[in-house]
Amino acid sequence: MNRKQAIKTIAVGAVSSVVLPQIAKGMNTLPDDLKNNINHSVCQWCYNDIPLDKLCEAAKEIGIKSIDLLKPEEWSTASKYGLTCAMAYASGFGLSKGFNDVSLHDQLLKDYTTNIPKASEAGLKNVICFSGNANGLSYEQGLENCAKGLEPVLKIAAKNNIAVCMELLNSKVDHKDYQCDHTEWGVRLCEKLGSPNFKLLYDIYHMQIMEGDVIATIKKHNKYIAHYHTGGVPGRNEIDETQELYYPAIMRAIVATGFKGFVAQEFIPKRPDKLASLKQGVGICDI
Repeated sequence: MNRKQAIKTIAVGAVSSVVLPQIAKGMNTLPDDLKNNINHSVCQWCYNDIPLDKLCEAAKEIGIKSIDLLKPEEWSTASKYGLTCAMAYASGFGLSKGFNDVSLHDQLLKDYTTNIPKASEAGLKNVICFSGNANGLSYEQGLENCAKGLEPVLKIAAKNNIAVCMELLNSKVDHKDYQCDHTEWGVRLCEKLGSPNFKLLYDIYHMQIMEGDVIATIKKHNKYIAHYHTGGVPGRNEIDETQELYYPAIMRAIVATGFKGFVAQEFIPKRPDKLASLKQGVGICDI
């Protein structure tokens, strides 16, 4: 046995005897009391077949503090259960139409002018926004257009102590042609705008697909990130041993940056008991 073979044998043994039991333990149990190092949220759209009231009840029982991606008319339902909406909708255009399209700027400004004050009154902190699809725009032109459209919106956000957060999405599998598909592009937009009221929603699932190097990216650019979403890769299902990311390590890296915001589960459960999968996901991330 040469040195390379010996190291390989030792490494395999270590993984088998130490790491795998720890993974299994963390992925199948939820502690009686959450550690509160992570503020847990969940994205409503992944549970569309469960009434919002029931989802809120289940979230409360699990220890989740927020329901993500609710429309303005839904914020009061979460509040009724003592939950917030850590990332709220403020416009109805969706993912493919966003601030890189100058023809939409007037309507987007109207939407955010209406809903940012409402979010503030409801005690919310973040509203989501999107770049939209490129539709032939270069990265440079798309960035310029986004900055132009966002500048007046951010003035309203500043007055209301709200962060407008652009989500990073993959253009490789799920959202073909989406422009804000790399962290560095989003960071450039943050730097160009130079506003504490503009941040990024770092979707771990999407950025693993586009660029990988998740933990190093979080460490490097954490000051621009206001919110995180999870998801299993590949497939966007449960974040357990069926996929390639090890979420406890990612959560530890997030906590190490001093992050005080929310991490929202955004995987699509493929098991029949969806709420059990949600509970499992929270347990995995509760480091």
